[in-house]
Amino acid sequence: MALLLEYEFRTLPADKQIDTEPFLEAVTHLPPFFDCLGTPLVYAPVKADLSGNIKKIRAVYESNPTKFKTLQNILEAEKEMHGSAWPKVGATLALMWLKRGLRFIQTLLQSLCDGEQDKNNPNLIRVNAIKAYELALRKYHGWMLQKLFLGSVYALPYKSDLLKALEKGKEVKEEETLEKIHQFLSKATPILDTVYEMYAKMNAELDYKA
Repeated sequence: MALLLEYEFRTLPADKQIDTEPFLEAVTHLPPFFDCLGTPLVYAPVKADLSGNIKKIRAVYESNPTKFKTLQNILEAEKEMHGSAWPKVGATLALMWLKRGLRFIQTLLQSLCDGEQDKNNPNLIRVNAIKAYELALRKYHGWMLQKLFLGSVYALPYKSDLLKALEKGKEVKEEETLEKIHQFLSKATPILDTVYEMYAKMNAELDYKA
């Protein structure tokens, strides 16, 4: 799959330390996923937010690659640097929002792989997108954003069109594309779960609404 497998996540190491550079390399190529969902009014801002947060994290990393070698290093160093302003600052805040956007992508794709669907309309992806939104983003959005997102599910592409878009327009059998998605998730999910665990362990999660 051209879009998801072009730059894969590295396998999560035993010590669960996530190197910043390869993580950024992998996530930098994921914002175009939202182009595949259509509805620019809703998903273009999400794509821009994802890209902006990646740039913020990269700027911090490149300021001192040795100090910020891992994502864990970034949170620990910024907690010490920013004191009471942390975690609502710097790369810590950027990664907090980035992981939520990535969780949306991951949950939607996992739902497709699991065969979850509207039995009456199996080629629609509303069920998958709503599940992803509920799990990843809804609690962090105000009423207006929630209404906008939930209304947008009626303009989502058909599953067949989404899968074709992920293949960058190539005609590929559905089962082959789903296998590639599974391959992507096999590495991405453990990484993302570890980032969430890191935020919980360091009490760095914030619940304010966008």
